[in-house]
Amino acid sequence: MREIILFQCTECKSKNYSSMKNKKNTTEKLQLKKYCRTCRKHVPHKETKA
Repeated sequence: MREIILFQCTECKSKNYSSMKNKKNTTEKLQLKKYCRTCRKHVPHKETKA
C-alpha cells in the first residue's frame, strides 16, 4: 500500500524531494517545510504524484 510521492516547491514549482507514504493511513496530501536549492531558502513543499 506504500506509494512513492514527490514534493514540489510552492514558490518555484521545482520537484526536489521524494518519499513514501501509506495511502490507507494518510489520505490527505502532505505539506512539509523543506530546503529548496533553487530558491535558496526553506519553503513549504506540497505532495505531488510520482
